[in-house]
Amino acid sequence: MATALREPISSFSRRKDLTAEICAATVESLNQRLADAIDLQLQAKHAHWNVKGPSFFALHALFEKITVEVAGHADLIAERAVQLGGVAEGAAGVVAARSELSPYPLRIDSGVDHVRALSGALAAFAVKMRCSIAEAQQSVDPVTVDILTEVCRDIEKLLWLVEAHAQTPR
Repeated sequence: MATALREPISSFSRRKDLTAEICAATVESLNQRLADAIDLQLQAKHAHWNVKGPSFFALHALFEKITVEVAGHADLIAERAVQLGGVAEGAAGVVAARSELSPYPLRIDSGVDHVRALSGALAAFAVKMRCSIAEAQQSVDPVTVDILTEVCRDIEKLLWLVEAHAQTPR
């Protein structure tokens, strides 16, 4: 049985349409969104642990769903940064220093307060994602655009689910 030769693949050797400069700028943007995603994941987990009140069960489950889904999105973002030849910078200190999300209020426990805080964080993250999508579009990087669009679409759906808890029936 013949063994195929395996040549080492450099970070940019197979990406003739993406320059090293474009890849580096995209990796920087992805790492910014990675920090925000990890922060959002931790904010949702904090809400999951601390929510109390009449809607406890529904919100507890919803906040866990958000935690899990955002963790998956952080993984997609991190993997794309590495695919482009970068390093996924998701260590706690980097996330704390880099996240552009507002700090989550630590001393709230009512469901309504968590709904307000988490919906604000989800909305802010969606805005940041749309900015990164626009940057990737300008770089003509349809793969990154697709990944970020998928994340943004899911975040906006989660936002809708959270905000539904703040609405009153007519």
